[in-house]
Amino acid sequence: MYGKIVLTGALILIALGVLILLNSARLYGFDESWPVLLIVVAVGLLVQHMENVSGWLVGAVGVFFLALKRFYPGSMEWAKYVVPAIMILTGAFLVYEWFKKRRGEKKS
Repeated sequence: MYGKIVLTGALILIALGVLILLNSARLYGFDESWPVLLIVVAVGLLVQHMENVSGWLVGAVGVFFLALKRFYPGSMEWAKYVVPAIMILTGAFLVYEWFKKRRGEKKS
């Protein structure tokens, strides 16, 4: 378990470092690249368990917004408020499910 957490954290650090370097070099703005972080988190989750629904969900959201920003850049005005709200609600749901599963494991 510990090794998988380290792997996910390492992937996030590498991706974040690359995105910051690209932003600093003015090659790819960080405001355009944040969906890549979601995809990296999804890869880390899926490496742990391919059947992990949260991994597929996070990855799908990342791919969706990366494609939306790349192919329909003018359509992202609504995303300033909707995307954070969806991310917060999804994250809260995943945390709730994690606690629910953990509570079930302790009763067994």
